[in-house]
Amino acid sequence: MRNVAMEGYKLKEFFFPQAKQTSMKVRRIQLHQFLDANYLWLALCFQRLLFNSHPIKEIFQMQTPRRPNAIASRSQPMAQAQQYALPVLFSLFGVIMGSWAGRIPSMAERVHVSHSALSMVLLCGGLGAVLSYPVSSRMMASLGARKTMLFAGLALLCVLIAIGVAPTVPLLMLAVLSLGVTASTFDVAINSSATEREKRTGKSELSKLHGLGCAGGLAGATLGSLMASLHIAPGTHFMMLAAPLAVALYFAYSLLDADDVGQKVEKKSFSLPRGPLLFLGAIGFLGSMAEGSIADWSGVFLKEHFGASDGLAPLALSAFSVMMLMARLVGDKLKTRYGARPLVSSGSMLGAAGLFFAVLSPNAYLALAGFAVAGLGLALVFPFVFSAAGAQGPAALAGVASMAYSGSLMGPPVIGAIAQGMGMQVAIAYVGGLAALIAFVASRSRMLK
Repeated sequence: MRNVAMEGYKLKEFFFPQAKQTSMKVRRIQLHQFLDANYLWLALCFQRLLFNSHPIKEIFQMQTPRRPNAIASRSQPMAQAQQYALPVLFSLFGVIMGSWAGRIPSMAERVHVSHSALSMVLLCGGLGAVLSYPVSSRMMASLGARKTMLFAGLALLCVLIAIGVAPTVPLLMLAVLSLGVTASTFDVAINSSATEREKRTGKSELSKLHGLGCAGGLAGATLGSLMASLHIAPGTHFMMLAAPLAVALYFAYSLLDADDVGQKVEKKSFSLPRGPLLFLGAIGFLGSMAEGSIADWSGVFLKEHFGASDGLAPLALSAFSVMMLMARLVGDKLKTRYGARPLVSSGSMLGAAGLFFAVLSPNAYLALAGFAVAGLGLALVFPFVFSAAGAQGPAALAGVASMAYSGSLMGPPVIGAIAQGMGMQVAIAYVGGLAALIAFVASRSRMLK
């Protein structure tokens, strides 16, 4: 066997002359290592014959130990990143809608629209939300929630730019109508994904997600105020905003842990919730109507009724939004402990008390406290209604969402008409009556659990 090995080394020297430089002592060491390896191989083969073991398997087990958790450890960063997809989407939606709301005065001034015509423009958004049911339900059925939110989100950004550059009132009304359709469809898709994750994990998190949407709305409105102070046109503002938001949208879409399987729904041009779902739709409609009215008219109320300054008047919306955000961040824990129905009904009564307190306050500073209490009380209405409707499937969620979202866009023009006829004090008191009505309907809803 040694002779065969030496012949092999001679052939190596013939084809590789540099190997001659190796000393004889090194060659002997290499030869002994080679023979020792062969003897080990022969011993393992002999062991296999006697004990029916596998030498190759044992060699690799000795030299390269297995790492069973390697794949799982590689997937952990992706799983952690997927947790941020829905929070990003809800925050993004809030930024878009807050940016739109913050530039309404600038857009109205640019197209020279009167207060009554502006009410009709806002009403077009509510009409678009009502008519969004066939769009959202069919997209959810054919594409699934994940692709629906991508296409609806990109369309929403395009509509936002169209609103900013609309040169006439009719074109602005058409753009706002499209805003109602695309925003409601996007809202249905992200809430459907959130409710599916709630059912899959057994954890309530929709209140926290809506809180992030509220924070995004505050950021969008603040950015809109900054752009207005810098005299940047709404069209330019929205174009600057669209590109980074589109990147964020695609990033969240790529990370979202959801399939693209559609669900069968009824093919109708329009659908109102029926049976127990009608209570959820009514609660959502009244709640979003009250929330939208406070967002658009609370500052006007402080300015007209108390003569508040331009710096103090916007603090009514800030107080309302900050308390709403804080309540939504802890709403999921409260729901686990107390249930959705008592929280919505008692919170709505608290919101009504806060609004009535603001109406009867002797000065603007106490009225700010009333709006803060109203934000605390009304905070959990919208997320818990969406959570209850989403548990019944995407078709039920689409019907309730289209009815609820229309309230946020139809509320401001209705309050504007009341304010023009009877004054701002009666208009805000009317919103307090809406909050009390929410408490009554919520106490009768069996689906709020």
